[in-house]
Amino acid sequence: MARRRRRARTGSTLLILAIAVIAIVALLHKTPATPSAPASSPGPTPTTAHHTHKAKHTHHGSSRSGATGGALTLVTEPDAGLGPVYALLRSARSSVDVEIYELEDDRAQAILAADAARGVHVRVLLNEHYVGRYNQAAYSYLRSHGVAVRWAPSRFDLTHEKAIVVDGRRVAIMSMNLTARYYASTRDFVLLDGRRADVAAVVATFNDDWTSGGLPASSPAGLVWSPGAQDELVALIGSARHRLLVENEEMDDDAVTGALLAAARRGVKVEVVMTRESSWAAAFSELARGGVAVRTYAASAPLYIHAKAIVVDPGTARARAFVGSQNFSVASLLYNRELGLVTSRPAIVAALAAVIVRDGAGAILWRP
Repeated sequence: MARRRRRARTGSTLLILAIAVIAIVALLHKTPATPSAPASSPGPTPTTAHHTHKAKHTHHGSSRSGATGGALTLVTEPDAGLGPVYALLRSARSSVDVEIYELEDDRAQAILAADAARGVHVRVLLNEHYVGRYNQAAYSYLRSHGVAVRWAPSRFDLTHEKAIVVDGRRVAIMSMNLTARYYASTRDFVLLDGRRADVAAVVATFNDDWTSGGLPASSPAGLVWSPGAQDELVALIGSARHRLLVENEEMDDDAVTGALLAAARRGVKVEVVMTRESSWAAAFSELARGGVAVRTYAASAPLYIHAKAIVVDPGTARARAFVGSQNFSVASLLYNRELGLVTSRPAIVAALAAVIVRDGAGAILWRP
């Protein structure tokens, strides 16, 4: 609330009137109380159809938390904290649309409820398949606080997208879920995008998903949708000529693995940073034997790699980068609802590259 200055008045009557006016103005501008937040849901939360997100410890490192590139802003987690996401939710004046795989964040839920209480049209699509029991508390809380909430359409294997649209003017395209217990120790990225065409496409797809789960008839260049993202991401990897940096949570798609190996064979310096998981051991060894530098963190390490990011030829005129919700799995690329974005903005590309390089320096080189 804006602070207002009081003018000095002469005479007792004028002083009393001034005080009364100030009191009335303060009451009229009083911010509505935030509804009480729901109790946290206990228990581990899976993040894909087949794998459970590992327990993690607090990450004490620090780094640049964001970079801007025109209408795009990169937010790096856990460095930035959730402030930018909460601020986006609070900024809503007319509408908020959220389509997300997991929502277990009391603060985010309370902000959405407060938005609805002050007249903002809030809609939330939650994934039910596989993690419905973890999303149930948020579903019930939001519904009881005036938020329009639905389970995402069953036509997708999973709705693994993580996106927030505010006022039809800005969208957050995220690799992260809104799951509070993982914030402090998970590497994730958020792209805040204010470009009209991008936002309009995300809104249109949300509207389809709200009713039946349609596929976007067309979308601006740069937006990467699943189902159907495999060809686009393989092509992005295939465009590398000098250096390729990758972070992902999964390595379970032969087309992606083949594209990484092909890049290494043609002389590209390929570096992959991930959290170690026995399910990906064979792929890690194949990549390492093929000349890819695979670096991994133990599942118990302070930093868990949940990001889904690709950086192509950083520092050159051809540099591009991808951030999104797509894991390197057949299901994620071909059958889930997912959303990502490819950008050539130098500041964004450079910031992503710096984070991945730093993460790689803290990981252990994979030996087949």
